[in-house]
Amino acid sequence: MAALTVPELMLQTTPILPGERAAILDILRGFALLGIFLANSAVFSLYIMQKPDVIKGWPTAPVDEWLTWGHFVFIDGKFYSLFSLLFGIGFSIIFSRNKARGNNGLTIFYRRLFVLLLFGTAHSLLLWDGDILMFYALTGMFLPLFRNAPDKTLVLLAGVLLLLPLLFDAVKVWTNGRWDLSRPFLKAALARDQQTGITEDNVGNWLIVHKDYRNILDWGRSGFWWVWQMRISSNRPVKVLAMFLLGLYVGRNLIYARLEVYKPMLKRIQGFGLGLGIPAGLLHAWFEQDGKQLPAAAGLWDTWFYALNVAPLALGYAATIALWYVNGKYLRLLKPLCYMGRMALTNYIMQSVLGVFIYYGIGLGLGARSGPLVFMPIAAGVFFLQMWISRIWLRYFEYGPLEWIWRQLTYGKRLPFKAGKTGQDG
Repeated sequence: MAALTVPELMLQTTPILPGERAAILDILRGFALLGIFLANSAVFSLYIMQKPDVIKGWPTAPVDEWLTWGHFVFIDGKFYSLFSLLFGIGFSIIFSRNKARGNNGLTIFYRRLFVLLLFGTAHSLLLWDGDILMFYALTGMFLPLFRNAPDKTLVLLAGVLLLLPLLFDAVKVWTNGRWDLSRPFLKAALARDQQTGITEDNVGNWLIVHKDYRNILDWGRSGFWWVWQMRISSNRPVKVLAMFLLGLYVGRNLIYARLEVYKPMLKRIQGFGLGLGIPAGLLHAWFEQDGKQLPAAAGLWDTWFYALNVAPLALGYAATIALWYVNGKYLRLLKPLCYMGRMALTNYIMQSVLGVFIYYGIGLGLGARSGPLVFMPIAAGVFFLQMWISRIWLRYFEYGPLEWIWRQLTYGKRLPFKAGKTGQDG
């Protein structure tokens, strides 16, 4: 099937078919999945739950320390921010396609989010508590409030939301921690830990010695509250909403479909994002590891340099890849990312399945014994395996299995599953 023009795409009421997709968005989704799995592997491997003296005793400790610095500078937060931007773009496409037909598209939008919420809830409670899908679905509920906002308002509001954590954390310092919206989640997490028997002393290897699936369920019900406590405490809802709004701006103006036209702007974003994000990332890494946290006033340095590092560098990554794509640079390296991006939901969930199998006691039990020198290459290997499998899958099927279910439930109509004339190899 030949790709449709932008006006034709805007008039469709069905989901975008494979032949109509913007390749750059799938490339960016694939790239984001690589970074997300690298970041999540620090959790899957139980590395971040180990006590400092345990980590220092590992033979890989000197290299792990440098890689941890690299994690804070180049990975931490950047890829979930990029994924948030892409979610915003996807939502904008739904709004635009329905607006062109004279309706607001809210029914499809909220149905899509509701199905995503179901996926996220199941993922969080039945497999891995670090799920992001539920969080995206709940935060995305607010997007229709901004669908008619002027472009300048979207950009300005996104900037304000990205800096708002500074105000929230300043209030924590001023009140000496008494103002803390995450406290109810903390109480629920501690109560659940007490029921399950998870303590500070055994949290680092609890999932290794407890090898039954019901133990994973127990851990997940406790971790559910810990993850939400962390998100609220770190002001993540406003950060994610900010990237959603920037994605709404990008999608509304069809920047992803007119990269040649927007090359000057992309070059400015690239220069700004990399030029600010990398130096700020070095300071972010320093202050994250200085042992000073909120409500101590010195903890505000963490908040400040996180803001200067994460969103700018995520935008710098996106602009760089978009420029490579439009200039035809590194296309042989970029094209395989399309396979991952077209099956982003399936591959994201499969990363959790594989992470649990590789690192928890229910599987190979490799967790709690090594740092980033080990789990980063494993994450990269799993990613490339997924990319190869995705390429083969898409030769025979139009969508990934979970993508197909998502669309079926969203649009309420039968969609082709096996690849026909619209099937593509990339």
